[in-house]
Amino acid sequence: MNMYSEAICMALFGMEGVLIHVECDCSNGLPEMAMVGYLGSEVWEAKDRVRTALKNTGFQLPPRRITVNLAPADLRKEGTSFDLAIAVAMLCASGLVDLSALLPKTVFLGELGLDGRLVPVSGILTMVGAARDAGYVCCVVPKANAAEGALIEGIRVIGLESLEQLPLLGKGKLPEEPCRLQELMQEETARDQLDFSEVNGQLAMRRAAEVAAAGRHNLLFIGSPGSGKTMIARRIPTILPPLSLEEAPEVSRIYSICGLLSQEKPLILRRPFRSPHHTVSPHALVGGGRMPKPGEISLADHGVLFLDELPEFQKSALEALRQPLEDEEVSIARVQGSFKFPADVMLVGAMNPCRCGYYPDRNRCHCSDAEVSAYLRRISRPLLDRMDLCVEAPPLGYGDLVRRGENESSAAIRARVEEAGRRQAERFRGTDILFNARMSGRDVKKYCPVTKEQESFLKKVFEQKGLSARAYHRILKVARTVADLRGAEEISLGDLAEAVGYRGPEEKFWR
Repeated sequence: MNMYSEAICMALFGMEGVLIHVECDCSNGLPEMAMVGYLGSEVWEAKDRVRTALKNTGFQLPPRRITVNLAPADLRKEGTSFDLAIAVAMLCASGLVDLSALLPKTVFLGELGLDGRLVPVSGILTMVGAARDAGYVCCVVPKANAAEGALIEGIRVIGLESLEQLPLLGKGKLPEEPCRLQELMQEETARDQLDFSEVNGQLAMRRAAEVAAAGRHNLLFIGSPGSGKTMIARRIPTILPPLSLEEAPEVSRIYSICGLLSQEKPLILRRPFRSPHHTVSPHALVGGGRMPKPGEISLADHGVLFLDELPEFQKSALEALRQPLEDEEVSIARVQGSFKFPADVMLVGAMNPCRCGYYPDRNRCHCSDAEVSAYLRRISRPLLDRMDLCVEAPPLGYGDLVRRGENESSAAIRARVEEAGRRQAERFRGTDILFNARMSGRDVKKYCPVTKEQESFLKKVFEQKGLSARAYHRILKVARTVADLRGAEEISLGDLAEAVGYRGPEEKFWR
């Protein structure tokens, strides 16, 4: 007698979830279990995990020939989220559990322990969202993933602790996890301990950080060691507005795929701040691998990617950032297909002007001109062009270091940044642009008009500094942000002068 059953699960394909049909046939013949369907090693090992888990939870499979197929067969399956669906298909095909009312409209996700417990898996947010979009009305996940899966509205999510609960699931006796998306978004989140009030002096760097945050511009600090570059960079997230209702789930999806999402707090509410070490590989920075996963630039989506000691990074890793910074996404091609990961980041870099760090102070710097030039050339001109603001960090004086005065807090700066953000939102209403830094060349012409006097000034700057077209447009974008911060509709000559000033260190050090 042949018995057949089918359960649905999901496979992660980059940032997308793909439906997988787990078919099981239980027929007469020599007792054997076979699994087919272009399986990775983790999926192939599921054969032993599932059989042992079923035995240890009291399910005795009949001595028959069991064949399990994961379709489509031309898509390689990797990961451990298929275990639960395989177990459900086997139990239903063997007649040990009746889930016929659930199978056509339910997706099963989860890894099995040998004792039958459901182990949490990565990527639940993406897979549950894909299940809803495919028209399924219910998703069964490990209990530890239930709160995360329930963030997706429009689909029932049921948390399962063990295979022993499958009969209760068939009788409809297991409650669904309530959706807490709105509740989590409304929670008051404590701000980080870091605050701009702790930063003494360095007014130019503080101003540059505010302008960069207001327009989401890329920012480069260059100066001697101990001048506050890293200190200010780490406080930039404290002056950015909180994630919006649309941004928080997207960021959480990326962290879920990478297995970095907390089970206690399954929604990322603060803007990410990622600071990889300079030994990071190109694949770890932008994403990749045989089956590509997001890299650091995607983990910093809608937040800050901070690269400290910028010239110490591998040149190939830095050059790999160029296209994602322009496109706001990472595109990776493999034999299996093309993978796209979001990369809408604010890049902040910090570096010394030479290997010892004290150039051009020749009383302390003993690097030769050739050594200084070679060190600075580690940052290519195309990458430098993508930095909207370049600010020199002068050494702190003793008076600044011990000053007891009250510095402006992150909250005060954040209020101005948010007001500038509202002006940009109103200006770009009806478009897909969110911030000044995201304007294209056509948008710059439309939203950044200049007078004849300003045009004459820009022409002089363009010819004297030998700017590229990209650098020219970035000056106008920064000037637009400076005008937004002072609440002006029109860009003034002073705004342009300030924006041009942010390219001064670039001319000084790279000539």
